[in-house]
Amino acid sequence: MSTPAEGPRRVRVTSPRTTGGRRPSTPTGTREIDEQTRLGEMYMDSLIQSQLRLALAMVAGAAVVLGGLPLLFALLPATRTLSVYGIPLPWILLGVVVYPVVYVSARIYVRNAERIESEFTEFVGRK
Repeated sequence: MSTPAEGPRRVRVTSPRTTGGRRPSTPTGTREIDEQTRLGEMYMDSLIQSQLRLALAMVAGAAVVLGGLPLLFALLPATRTLSVYGIPLPWILLGVVVYPVVYVSARIYVRNAERIESEFTEFVGRK
């Protein structure tokens, strides 16, 4: 028994796994990227190529839609003089219709870019 002058006896508590190996704190995929290994470079190249494909597809789509308007006016001369409620059709198409098309394509681009990045983050986090 301990005497009142000594106080309570101290006990050291330790983990039962003190001798076991530790797991790496960061996933190996992110470590590969951080250490700039060849595999990390391949991961980053894959991400950049996916983003580039998406950007080129969006630019091509916008070029077809927006570039098609002058082509429409050139191939069908009647569209140049056609009026809707007293407003020339080219003005309506170029002044009103273009902006929702650009807005929707920008929203689609952002959503797909975020999806690509989240899939990449999930993939690298698992490796």
